[in-house]
Amino acid sequence: MFRPLVATVLLLLLAACGIQPASSNTPAQNVYLPLVVTAGSGSRWLPVPGTTWQWQLEGPLDLSFDVEMYDLDLFETDAATVAALHAQGRAVVCYLNAGAWEAWRPDADQFPAEVLGKDYAGWPGERWLDIRRLDLLAPIMRARLDLCRAKGFDGVEPDNIDGYANDTGFPLTYADQLAYNRWLAAEAHARGLSIGLKNDPEQVKDLLGDFDWALTESCFVEGWCQAVQPFVVSGKAVFAAEYTDTGVSLEDICPQAKALGFSVILKHRNLDAYREACPP
Repeated sequence: MFRPLVATVLLLLLAACGIQPASSNTPAQNVYLPLVVTAGSGSRWLPVPGTTWQWQLEGPLDLSFDVEMYDLDLFETDAATVAALHAQGRAVVCYLNAGAWEAWRPDADQFPAEVLGKDYAGWPGERWLDIRRLDLLAPIMRARLDLCRAKGFDGVEPDNIDGYANDTGFPLTYADQLAYNRWLAAEAHARGLSIGLKNDPEQVKDLLGDFDWALTESCFVEGWCQAVQPFVVSGKAVFAAEYTDTGVSLEDICPQAKALGFSVILKHRNLDAYREACPP
């Protein structure tokens, strides 16, 4: 009951402001109509609490899940796949790494050596970025966001935007991270893309107004889900992923997820097609 109530209230408020949800030509009965608002140069998708989702970054894509949003890799997903999901009435978010360099990406050689920091522990081929150097990173990240928009994605999931709390090899501060994250949000919004705050619980209070939704990893297992609940209180979705390798089960977390209003899925660590979810 939680999602329909919130969605109804939001739709009534938006209607009072002359804003309507995006339309869809899909004839299916349970089609999701992405919620959009006019902002800046265009409109953007705004998911409400309880929005269902699937997250897949590896393996053959499985587009058969009856969910309202798919989160897929920017470079590995083509425009035709995005269009196919839109035809099913689904919103689509592009994953991109905004805080770390990845050796296998097609634009990897565009990153100057001076912005590459320490290896990202546990993730071979990744190195932290010096997010203070917007003079060098901005053209690369803008090109990625342009590609996200060109392929037709509705939003962006920027990864590793909490470098200041990690051993990056650079003396990054809380203020450095705030500046970078706000810059990313502004650039996404300028392209009509919504943007999610990925992890980074300590900065929720400062970034709630800049981001349209949140995505967490292991917040139930690690005990920090309450830190991102302000998103739900503000009518914004929280997409929560937990991992099978921690030993957690849906029975452990679904009651908490329902109380918090989070959209929880259980995934393999490599983010293949496997998915379990709490009941609506």
